Amino acid sequence: MWIGWIEFDIMLGDVHSLKTKRSIVRPLVADVRRTFSVSAAETGSLDLHRRAGVGVSLVAADSKHIIDVLDSVENFVAGRPEIDLLSARRGISNSDDA
Repeated sequence: MWIGWIEFDIMLGDVHSLKTKRSIVRPLVADVRRTFSVSAAETGSLDLHRRAGVGVSLVAADSKHIIDVLDSVENFVAGRPEIDLLSARRGISNSDDA
């Protein structure tokens, strides 16, 4: 079993309230979940208006599938016009690594 994750550091555009931030981040997280059948959540910078951390994870039988999905998710997030992707960190591990 392979486990993969990616964590995004995102800068939001002209956002001046947490309510406006949520109106951008929640649809992004929902679209990632729906499009790629992965787990996703807002995971960082919860109290900042213009920054967001979003984490995505998945489990698969082989590492190639994990890499393909994480690449696709990163391209999807980077292509969103309402955000600037500052960084993306990822990790992949095998259940035999423990």
